[in-house]
Parts: sequence; C-alpha cells; structure tokens
Amino acid sequence: MDQSASGNDCKNNFCIDKLIAARKSLKLSLEKSRTLGLALEKAGPRLEEINQRLPSLEAAVRPIRADKDALVAVGGHINRAVGPAAAVLKVFDAVHGLEKSLLSDPSNDLPGYLSVLKRLEEALRFLGDNCGLAIQWLEDIIEYLEDNRVADGMYLSNLKTSLKGLRELQNDGERVHLDGGLLDAALDKLENEFRRLLTEHSVPLPMSAPSLGEQACIAPSPLPVTVIQKLQAILGRLIANNRLEKCITIYVEVRSSNVRASLKALDLDYLEISISQFNNVQSIEGHIEQWGKHLEFAVKHLFEAEFNLCNDVFERIGLDVWMGCFAKIAAQAGILAFLQFGRTITESKKEPIKLLKLLDIFSSLNKLRLDFNRLFGGAACVEIQNLTRDLIKRVIDGAAEIFWEIFVQVELQRQSPPPQDGSIPRLVSSITDYCNELLGDNYRPILSQVLVIHQSWKQKKFQEMILVNEVLKIIKAVDLNLETWVKAYGDATLSCVFAMNCHWHLYKHLKGTKLGELMGDSWLKEHEQYKEYYSAIFLRESWGKLPGHLSREGLILFSGGRATARDLVKKRLKTFNEAFDEMFRKQSVWVIPERDLREKTCQLIVQTVLPVYRSYMQTYGPLVEKDASSSKYAKYTVQGLEQMLLSLFLPRRERYGSFKGRPTGSKIDNGVDLRRTASAVA
Repeated sequence: MDQSASGNDCKNNFCIDKLIAARKSLKLSLEKSRTLGLALEKAGPRLEEINQRLPSLEAAVRPIRADKDALVAVGGHINRAVGPAAAVLKVFDAVHGLEKSLLSDPSNDLPGYLSVLKRLEEALRFLGDNCGLAIQWLEDIIEYLEDNRVADGMYLSNLKTSLKGLRELQNDGERVHLDGGLLDAALDKLENEFRRLLTEHSVPLPMSAPSLGEQACIAPSPLPVTVIQKLQAILGRLIANNRLEKCITIYVEVRSSNVRASLKALDLDYLEISISQFNNVQSIEGHIEQWGKHLEFAVKHLFEAEFNLCNDVFERIGLDVWMGCFAKIAAQAGILAFLQFGRTITESKKEPIKLLKLLDIFSSLNKLRLDFNRLFGGAACVEIQNLTRDLIKRVIDGAAEIFWEIFVQVELQRQSPPPQDGSIPRLVSSITDYCNELLGDNYRPILSQVLVIHQSWKQKKFQEMILVNEVLKIIKAVDLNLETWVKAYGDATLSCVFAMNCHWHLYKHLKGTKLGELMGDSWLKEHEQYKEYYSAIFLRESWGKLPGHLSREGLILFSGGRATARDLVKKRLKTFNEAFDEMFRKQSVWVIPERDLREKTCQLIVQTVLPVYRSYMQTYGPLVEKDASSSKYAKYTVQGLEQMLLSLFLPRRERYGSFKGRPTGSKIDNGVDLRRTASAVA
C-alpha cells in the first residue's frame, strides 16, 4: 500500500513538472511570437524603402555589366587625373598655411616676410600652371566614363557642373580665387611699409636764409644705406607683381613733400607774385636777389640729393624709371615755380633797372647751366627743359632790347629842355652811373655774353668789342646832348653854371672808374678844363662886374666939399646894391649839386666881391652912416654880405635821383618812357 501510494505521488510530481515546463515553453513561445510580430511590423517600412531604392541601386550596379576592357582601362585614367588634382590640393593647403605670416607686420622681420611672400608667389604660379591641367585631366576622365557608360549619368552630370565652375574661376580672377586675396593683402602691406620707411627717414633739411651763403658742398644722400636696401628689396617684390607705378606714386608723393618742407623755411611766397602785384622791377629787387640764391640752394642741395637718391633706389629698374621719378619730384617740389617767377620778371614793363635784374637772372641760370643739364637733361624732364629754354630766351631778348635802346633814349632826350636851375640833368648822372655799372666786373662779362648770344641768334657777325663800342656811342651822345643844352639857355651865366656842373660831374665821378678808364685821361682832363673855362666866364660875366660899381674915381681928387662926396658915394652904393640884389635874387634859385664845386664857386665870388666892398665901406662908409637914410645905402654889413654869398647854389631838396635808384624807374629821364618808344626802336 505504502509502496503503491509512493509510486503515485512520484508520478503526480512528474506530471506537474512537465506541466510547468510546458507552461514556461508556451510562455516563451508567446513572447517570441510577440517579438517577431513587432519586428515584422517594423520591417514593413524598411522593406518599402528598399523597394524604392532598388531602381537607383540597379542603375549604379549596371556599369558592372560594362565592357570588360573599358572596366580594366578606367583605373589608369582615374589615377592619372587624380594625381595632378591631389598635388594642386596639397599646394593649396600650403598657401593657406602662409596666411598667418603674411598678415603680420612686415617691419618686424622684413627679410622673413619677403621670403614667405616669395613662397606664396611660387605656390600661386604652381597653382596657376597646374590647376588648368588638373581640370583638363578630370574633364577627360569624365568624358571617358561617359563614352563607355562606366559611371552613372547623374553622377557624371554633377561632376561636369563642378568642373565647369572651376574652369570659370580659373579664367576669371584666378589668383584672387586661388589664394582668397592673400597676395593682394600682402602686397598692400608691403606698399605701406615702403611708405613708412620713406616717411620716417625723409626729414626736411634744416636751413635758414643766412646759411645760403655757404653753398660749396653738395648734400649727401638723405637716406641711410640700410633703408635704401630695404626699399630696393620691397621694390623687387612689388615690381614682380606689377605694382611699380604705385611705388613711384608713393615715392614721389613723400619725397616731393619733403623737399617742399625744406624750402618752406626760405619763405618762397614771392614766387607766386604776379605782374599786377608790383609796380616795377625795383619794388621787388630784393626778391630777385633772393631768387638767385634760393634757386642755387634748391638745385645744389635739394634736387641734387633727390637725383642721387632716385638713382640709388631705382637703379636696378632702369634709367628711364628713376629719371621719370626724379622729374615728377622736381616738378611737384617747386622747380617750375622758380622758372615761372623768372618769366614774370621778363614780362614786366621795360625800365633801365630791369636790364640789371635780367642780367642777374641770366647769371644765376648760367652758373647752374651744367647742373641743369645733368639733372634735368633727360627726356622725362622735357617740361622743365622747355620752360628753362623759354626763360633764357626771354631774358636774353629782353636784356638786349633794353641795352640797344639806351642810345636811342639818349638821343631822344636831346630835344628836351635843360634844368631851369642849371643843375645836372638826370640823364647825365643816371646814364654815366648806369654805364659804369654795366662795365663793372659784376655785369660786363654777363652782358657781353648775352649780347654775343643775341647777335648769334640773329646770325650777325661776332663783334669782340660790342659792349665797349656801344657804351662809347652812348657817352658821345651824352656829350652832344650837353653841347646842345648849353646853347639852349637864354641866360649866358646860367648856361655857364650848367656847363660847370655837368663837366665837373663827369670828371669827378668818372675818374678812377671803369667808364673813366674806357673814355681815357684826355677825355677826363678835357671836362676838367671845360669846368675851369666856364667857371671863369661865369665869374667875369656876373659877380666880376659888381666891383666896378664901387669906383673911387672922382672921390680922391674931388674938392667940392663933403656933401658932394657923400652924394656920389650914395649913388654908387645904391647902384651896387641894386645890381647885387638882382644878381642874388636870380642866382639864389640856381643849384650847384656838388658840394666841393659849390663851395669853391662861392669862395671865388666872395674873393671877387668882398675885398672891394670891405675897403670901400671902410673908406667911404662914414660919409653915409650918419645920414638919416643910411640904411638905404649901407644896406649890408661885410659879414652879412659874406653869409649871403656863401648861401648861394644850395639844393633845396634832392631833385634828381640816380638812374638806378629813382622812385618809379620807368623812364631814363623825366619825360621819356621806354615803353612809348619801343616801336620806334624796333
């Protein structure tokens, strides 16, 4: 029983275990089924997506069915196309690797900067040379793939579009697109460094007007050698990239500004003066003198230095370049203003002093002739050359015209009346002073050279003594004028005073001078003798007649009584007084300008009149002094008479200035204007 029950229990337990196991298996199967259902549910859309992609996958796989030979050859074509493209991409990456260095400040390490820039240029040249080749290879492989249907048509179409864009970029702005504008940015920085180096080392030359007298030395190069070397290095890279004109523009701007700043200290505002701003050349005589000194200083110290510096900086580029650069600097710095001022002087009205100033201008230009030819002789300086030649021609023509007209003016003055007071005509003093100045060491060689040049222009025969012969003609014409004027006076004694004045002036002021040496000692002695001759006639015909009115005749032997003697003395004193008063009244307005001649003449008059008057009054004065009307006869004391005689011939004012220093200077003499007679001379 017990065994049977025990067997049943075992059996039941086994059945339960099986049921539990079956339950677990069923549960597991349900879970797997659920999982599978979910997976199937998710797989539906994916299957739909696969179904949609099957046509394109089929098209992509289709080329595999292409010709076997085409499939075998395509690898080589692709390798040949990809090789150049890969090299281009590698260099392109290297270009962008230079960006940081090239966007830095070149002044920190200029040699290093230029080295990096050169690498960029080489890389861009490689890209420029090989980009087209790489594109061509890629275009060829696409064409091969397309012809042999080895690739998908859509894919090939996209590749064609990309390559077309690359080709357009290559043909239009290749460099900009290759480097993103890096090279232009680097070149801009180099231009700025070029300007900085010039500006920082271009210092105006310190100067002042008094220093202009020391012009023997030539200014050295105004930039240090190291700076010039840096400028040349920068120029090399900029020129290689077609930026020479920009460099020249910067250089001219900086250096011409520096020269102008140097000249500013000299106060050159007068260079802008116009003809309407001055009455005559004499009013700006000081400016003309300054002009010569300033021009010499500018040429020898400033333009000479700029000429040498242009050569130093641009010598490797070529003569035409640096000469053109210098020409622009000279023009912008002020050389044209100097030449224009000279032309303005030549256009002013004709006057004697203008001849001297034109000779000063010619002398200044002639001293700088070799410098002008060397500095401004190139083709680039044609404007300066033309203005200089025009100025020289105007100076020579103007100077010669005025000089040849002097003789004509002297002859024209012959018809003018002589001075009413018997003084020296302005013509006599002015022409002699003027000719003497022309014969001096300062002007004679210059004027001779001007006249010779002017004669050669007119194809006239060369005359070695052309200046001397013309001056002799002028002085002989003055002598003839004097002879004419002496005869023009109605009063013979006034004529004598006039002749005394003129002959003494010529003798006194020309003795020991260049003009006096030219005229000779006999000519000078002749004028001195004429002065003595006319002085003697003057005394004899005027004051020499007064003592005759104080005759003693009839008074010594007269025995008719004291009253009769007094009446005779009164009569003779009255006659003397009347003659004296008339003569003094008339001659008190006459003038002897030369002090020595005036004093000597007055002393001769005193010696002629006073001793006779003193003796007469001492002897016969008492006869009339006690008379109620004595003042009518004993009118003058001896001392009073002497003072009156010594006061004769004094100039009331400086009536006639010198030829050179007269106020207006527009006429050789009062009454004749050079401008009115120009047509007659011509």
